[in-house]
Amino acid sequence: MKKILGACIGSCVHVAGILNFLNIAKRSGYETRFLGSALSIDDLAIEISKYSPDIAAVSYRLSPESIMGIFDELKAKIKEVPSLKNMEFILGTTRPVAEIAERTGIFTRIFTGEETEKEVEAYLKKIEIPKTFALPPGDLIERIKYKEPYPLIRHHFGRPDLKETLDGIKIIAESGLLDIISIGPDQNTQEFFFHPEKMDPKQDGAGGVPLRSEEDFKKLYKASRIGNHPLLRCYSGTNDILKMARVLHDNINNAWCAIPLFWYNELDNRSSRRLVESIAENQSVMKWHGRRGIPVEVNESHHWSLRYAPDAVAVAAAYLAAYNAKKMGVETYISQYMFNTPPETSFIMDLAKMLAKIELIESLHDDSFTTIRETRAGLFSYPADLDESKGQLASSTMLQMQLDPGIVHIVGYCEADHAAGPDDIIKSTKIAGRVIENCIYGCPDMKKDIYVQERKKELLVESRSILDKIISLGKNRTIADPLISPKILAEAVNTGILDAPHLCGVKAAKGTILTMFVDGKNCSTDKSLEPISEKERLDGISI
Repeated sequence: MKKILGACIGSCVHVAGILNFLNIAKRSGYETRFLGSALSIDDLAIEISKYSPDIAAVSYRLSPESIMGIFDELKAKIKEVPSLKNMEFILGTTRPVAEIAERTGIFTRIFTGEETEKEVEAYLKKIEIPKTFALPPGDLIERIKYKEPYPLIRHHFGRPDLKETLDGIKIIAESGLLDIISIGPDQNTQEFFFHPEKMDPKQDGAGGVPLRSEEDFKKLYKASRIGNHPLLRCYSGTNDILKMARVLHDNINNAWCAIPLFWYNELDNRSSRRLVESIAENQSVMKWHGRRGIPVEVNESHHWSLRYAPDAVAVAAAYLAAYNAKKMGVETYISQYMFNTPPETSFIMDLAKMLAKIELIESLHDDSFTTIRETRAGLFSYPADLDESKGQLASSTMLQMQLDPGIVHIVGYCEADHAAGPDDIIKSTKIAGRVIENCIYGCPDMKKDIYVQERKKELLVESRSILDKIISLGKNRTIADPLISPKILAEAVNTGILDAPHLCGVKAAKGTILTMFVDGKNCSTDKSLEPISEKERLDGISI
């Protein structure tokens, strides 16, 4: 049996890393012995002569300023002591020390803690890790199964120049860190792809990558066919959305459709579509994808929260989105849960809001309809200070993992300062990835918190009041199902059943609702800014 002798040298007392290495060595069939911490080079030489190991593993995890003297001493001792001359020395250390160690020529292998356990085992067993690997599945559902228990990782990407975007996609794909690259087109693409004569050249690249032909979409897909071959996904556009669905399906194999129910129209000025017409058109896009077995995500609930609607409206909107998708024939629904929106929401109230959404949405499950949970942080919760923003990314990711998501949409820590480039995305993914790994290893169940459960129950009651009020709009009218009627849904917005403070001045909406934060939750209030229940608010709406 081969033997490994391990020790921390110099004044280093950090033993965790080398002990972990020796444990891996034991599992790989080695006999191991650990000499302890802060071992002198003289004592190391004596013990090597006694034990006659095949490998001497030394560790030094202090600052690099004092290491050169220790390395010089070890190098001299190797020349002096015959039993050390043919010894295989390896080192575990930090990256700055590793750079110095490489120049000494002492070590056959240097570990910095960035290696995977598989790489360590491969070294110990003296085998090569194949540089080629089996590609993950190119289908969303199969890829989720392939990666379990880890979620798929998604990030938004789109630079204001096509070549820069193509180069960035290649870098991201080669990193192997992202499972899904979510293409962000510029506003000209989203609104006028099929009407280039209406594009404003001054707006080229505003908000994303300028895509002017189907060939441009093909280039995006081709650029992603390296590394781990990430899936591509793209927003549906704000005009001619059914035609855009075909473009995305045919040219980037769009992993799933993302479409709103109430938005991308006169409500948010992202197109000139009228509300009632856009609802019907959005439903037709859901049907188109449903008939082809393509998963659908309805970007809905968080649009209300972004405009400071009360939490109960956001929960009701989440149910309406999923309900409409099901009724349009969608079998696999991507339910997105955007945390930290509005940013004043506390973690307790945020988790409660998401659990209320889940209970309503997943009550729709049956043999023909299932959902995949996708989580993300809200962009507006990110501070402009990049260090603080890294903290927000990490803490939000930890909270998101309470939902056991199948997809985690990472929002880069830099986004409050600048649009993410490939390096920003890779760094953000590593930060979130470490949090995800820790949570999967073992994390307390925050869902059982009494305040979370109380707020969840409260939101279920209030959101059902909103849904009942919408259903009542169809009373005494020949409407089979008010919750999927474009006319009824538009009336729900017109009359203020569904409302948000930031819709004030929008002709298609009421825009008169008042809200305020109380103990981390967003509530409706009366004109005196006293919190009121949704039932009280709805009783004041005559229909």
